[in-house]
Amino acid sequence: DVQLQASGGGLVQAGGSLRLSCAAFGFTLDDYAIGWFRQAPGKEREGVSGISSGDSAIYYAESVKGRFTISRDKSKNTLYLQMNRLNSDDTAVYYCAVGVGMKILATMRPGDFGIWGQGTLVTVSS
Repeated sequence: DVQLQASGGGLVQAGGSLRLSCAAFGFTLDDYAIGWFRQAPGKEREGVSGISSGDSAIYYAESVKGRFTISRDKSKNTLYLQMNRLNSDDTAVYYCAVGVGMKILATMRPGDFGIWGQGTLVTVSS
């Protein structure tokens, strides 16, 4: 089966850190662009960060620049999102998803991404 499994969410106090993981099964993660998205209650799903195949391009939403870092471990076929200095606006379900091509990182439209992980909940308490 081709699938993504996201994990690492939890409850954290404002100012704290979490690292999300997204493990890929059935395909090679480095062959694709991959992004992190989040969806807060009552809001649309938004792109948080993305990285192109070969890691030549990286995208961060303005709201997370300087606080979040995306990376991937090719040996583990896993994507990570290190989240520091979390605040209540970061509370959401976080999803990872793969897409094809570098251009999709420019817009981070959820519809341009194919395979999706199941989501992991991040709750930041103030």
